[in-house]
Amino acid sequence: MKAIWNNEIIAESNDTKVIENNHYFPPEAIKKEFFKSSETHTNCPWKGVASYYTVSVNGKENKDAAWYYPETSDLAKQIKGYVAFWKGIEVVE
Repeated sequence: MKAIWNNEIIAESNDTKVIENNHYFPPEAIKKEFFKSSETHTNCPWKGVASYYTVSVNGKENKDAAWYYPETSDLAKQIKGYVAFWKGIEVVE
């Protein structure tokens, strides 16, 4: 799977985990140069507290377009630290 934004591959992995129709990429699969930590946090009742990244590619920013769970509930252990995308980031095979 590949995550693409602004004509750039920002993550790539053959080992994503699919939860609620989102592909979660292993942390080592993201190209860290495109990711900046965000102050945004949200709470999922069954996964835990999500943290966000702003994605920055070729001078364009996509605020809070990637999220991950640094700590998870027992039900979501398999995606701890894994990164998922939205806000126009295309995830393709």
